[in-house]
Amino acid sequence: MNKKLMAVAVAGALAVPGVAFAQASSVTISGIFKVGLESLNYSNTPAGVTRLNSSQMRVVDNSSRIIFNVTEDLGNSLSAVAQLDVRFAPDQASQVQTSNPIGSGNTWVGLSSTKWGRVTMGRHDLHYGIQSDDTAAKAGALQASAISVFDYINGTAIANGTRTQNVVRYDLPSMNGFNAVIAWSANPVGSSELDMLNTTAAIGQQSITPGAIPGSAAIGAPLTAATVPSNGRKGDGWNINPSYANGPFKIGYSYWRAKPDAPVATTNDQRGDTVYGHYQFGGFKIGLGWNRSKLENSTTGTKAFERDAWSVPMSYVWGPHNVVGHYTVARNADNAAGTIANSGAKMLSVAYVYDFSKRTSVGLTYSQLRNDSNASYNFFTTASLGSTDAVTVAGEKARLLQASIKHAF
Repeated sequence: MNKKLMAVAVAGALAVPGVAFAQASSVTISGIFKVGLESLNYSNTPAGVTRLNSSQMRVVDNSSRIIFNVTEDLGNSLSAVAQLDVRFAPDQASQVQTSNPIGSGNTWVGLSSTKWGRVTMGRHDLHYGIQSDDTAAKAGALQASAISVFDYINGTAIANGTRTQNVVRYDLPSMNGFNAVIAWSANPVGSSELDMLNTTAAIGQQSITPGAIPGSAAIGAPLTAATVPSNGRKGDGWNINPSYANGPFKIGYSYWRAKPDAPVATTNDQRGDTVYGHYQFGGFKIGLGWNRSKLENSTTGTKAFERDAWSVPMSYVWGPHNVVGHYTVARNADNAAGTIANSGAKMLSVAYVYDFSKRTSVGLTYSQLRNDSNASYNFFTTASLGSTDAVTVAGEKARLLQASIKHAF
């Protein structure tokens, strides 16, 4: 439940000598705390691969956040709007300082009109995670969501698997159930053009802290012919996402294209297409999603990987009880040489969630991910949560059992 902080803050500010405001902005604070205790297990490990731990118990964050929304009424159906989305990890303070800096969530500023829609600039979730899977909507484990397979090609995230930065986004006004988003990014991967010169920052692997320029001592060092890739193009990204909802029915399509600035031999251009929808009758909801994702080498244009995936999410809610889950399949990938045999994966997740209130729920999630012998898909966000052995190698099977609690405010 959102809590508006207006009267006290504004009155206090106006009481300070020399401070005056022609108009006041309203500030709304909301967010979630969501943490789980999980058992993580990897099996079917290929011969010759040694793990420190094939199973482990972890306390893990499920994308906890605090969100500040700001609105100022400018008149004539126009408002100034802004959002600061602060991600934090309650289980380990160090993660707040490294992988979750201030504003790493959906953070933007812009103008909103009831007639013309909303234009914002900043960071936004685009393309990934839009299928109708509700596994993590309440206290189900985020790690068990369909994103794990649906929005990845093996270990490469499509649309970053997180917020896209440097974005100008236009949300069209809703018209009789029709909605659409048109978004453009000046550089969908790096935080700056210099960041893209870091050869380790391949597209889909966002670099929070810019790395050193190849051949130079540090970021900011003078550029030379030796430090600038020969293909010095300007990168950008596009997302177009129309959708239509009418009562219990919803259908949508998302188009994604991304090209990095100054590509090098290790970077790839991305293309993604997703069709998704669901139908709900009573407490039962069933959906269907299809995704085709493609990587092309940025310098040669050669197809690196292309694969299809599909997902069937389902949920049933009665009173405070929720049963949610999905079955998601990645088909074999192709490259320039043809089909890569045994490069697919299958994932099954199911969660039981109990609602104590509209804001607080607890859940128990079980998920299993089976990789074919040439595939290495992993649970979403698992490898970024700080464990040494929380990554998969080709052919492994991963199991997750997580007990979680979520409180929204």
